[in-house]
Amino acid sequence: MNKNDIYTDLVKMVASKEQVKIDEKLSTYTFTHTGGQADLFVLPKTYQEVGRIIAYANEQALPITILGKGSNLIVRDGGIRGIVISCELLNKIRCEGDTIIAQSGAAIIDVSRFALANHLTGLEFACGIPGSVGGALYMNAGAYGGETADVLTGAVVADRTGKIIQLDKKSLSMGYRHSAISQEGYLALEGTFALQPGDPQQIKSEMDRLTALRELKQPLEYPSCGSVFKRPTGYFAGKLIQDSGLQGTRIGGVEVSTKHAGFMVNVDHGTASDYIQLIKHVQDTVKQKFGVDLETEVRIIGEALNGK
Repeated sequence: MNKNDIYTDLVKMVASKEQVKIDEKLSTYTFTHTGGQADLFVLPKTYQEVGRIIAYANEQALPITILGKGSNLIVRDGGIRGIVISCELLNKIRCEGDTIIAQSGAAIIDVSRFALANHLTGLEFACGIPGSVGGALYMNAGAYGGETADVLTGAVVADRTGKIIQLDKKSLSMGYRHSAISQEGYLALEGTFALQPGDPQQIKSEMDRLTALRELKQPLEYPSCGSVFKRPTGYFAGKLIQDSGLQGTRIGGVEVSTKHAGFMVNVDHGTASDYIQLIKHVQDTVKQKFGVDLETEVRIIGEALNGK
């Protein structure tokens, strides 16, 4: 089938044709401002639409890629074949007592602010995480001593066949930057967070403190993919990179941040290839100097352009 035929089929599965796009530029959706085109890009509004799209892709043997808010992601310059699903329009947040239920397209920052508005404590650590709820569930996102697993009690996901299922906390198998969602290839649709009543002034004070720390330490003035590497056992990735003399090292338009060595920033129209080459250079240098293997935390997906 050609792209136009697939487009026609996908439009029939959703509420509006505006939810389906052909050859969509993914640089619009990534925090690095890099990445090629998606053959087909779909923005479902309901869980049922998600299920239909996945089932259709399976029937037609089309690859599926899930795109969150693109905050900890590098899409290669050649783009992505098949169907890309973005849950951006699945962004509702609601409160039931001391529990918050948030759809996967909602920003985890917005969920932390929603908790504050409802005088609930436990999500303060997430006030500066730029990703979506789906991304937070996928990789058990964390910051400043807290992580998603601390408050997550369950999730709704679509499995590889498009079936919508509920997972309890045990079934989610949350670990350091890991979950059953990433392991099994599920699409996260909704997360349930169990919080505690708190003093809104104290909650806001803590969120303000963490926001100030983030602004002080992180290079927020440039596009980036967030923290590039996982924390190696017994080390800090940023410290290893700094001690290797790599801050300010640039390939193309991307450089190792001089503000925080754990970040790589797009300072001059950088490409995904620039990012990938710089990541490899940093890994090789740290390995040579300290014998430590740096594993990427950022996801790298899509196809290379012209072999790069």
